[in-house]
Amino acid sequence: MTIKAKKSLGQNFLIDKNIIQKIVDEGNIFSNSTVLEVGAGTGNLTESILEKKPKKLFIIEKDERLIDKLKKRFHDKVDIINDDILKVSENLISPEKLIVYGNLPYNISTQILSKWITGDHQDEWYKNYILMFQKEVADRILAKTNSKNYGRLSILSNWKLDVKKILNVSASCFMPKPKIESTLLKFTPKKKYLKLQKSRNLEIVTRVFFNQRRKKIKNPLKQLFKKPETIVEKLKLNIELRPQNLSPDIYYEIAKEYENLDK
Repeated sequence: MTIKAKKSLGQNFLIDKNIIQKIVDEGNIFSNSTVLEVGAGTGNLTESILEKKPKKLFIIEKDERLIDKLKKRFHDKVDIINDDILKVSENLISPEKLIVYGNLPYNISTQILSKWITGDHQDEWYKNYILMFQKEVADRILAKTNSKNYGRLSILSNWKLDVKKILNVSASCFMPKPKIESTLLKFTPKKKYLKLQKSRNLEIVTRVFFNQRRKKIKNPLKQLFKKPETIVEKLKLNIELRPQNLSPDIYYEIAKEYENLDK
């Protein structure tokens, strides 16, 4: 029986074998690797991952219709978790760091990435992520300072992670064929980044700035700080600039100063 993709779950099943092979190869799977696949669908990517003979492969799949299909196809070769990825505690899946693959549902892809970056155990449970996004979302993740796509998602994504574009993927590589193109990205943990006590502070700072992205930065600074001139002087900010003109590193510094207000 053919499984029909659910629009409500943002499902588009990847069917192009060449693309699937390129995705799997990006993970550098070895015999001692532990792998997590998010949203296995009908198991096309799963099959190629298993060909690399990892030590263990976990699958998170929310759609109950697909669970029996995956069990019949792979039997005990995979460990299936039937749950919503937004509710799973990934750090409890395995004591070993995971190579993570995901053809992420378009409707919640940014929520998943944000959860992984800002969660309590975000630095402990993975080796890297190889993730498929809607091209428009990937462009925002990759966007550089002073570009039109640059914003909160760019800043958050590049805080703890080095992000690399692997390739664009045509709509014809999926079933059903989506109306948009996709992009595969690889995320690798940075060895050094500015640590914050609460990642929520970075989210607050970027929200305040980019809710006023056309205004000069003196406006959001006034909203965040009682004495904005102190921050301007300390970080050597040009208050005539607009939010898209500030580099991600500046936002991490501002978030640190905002966090220090609670001390």
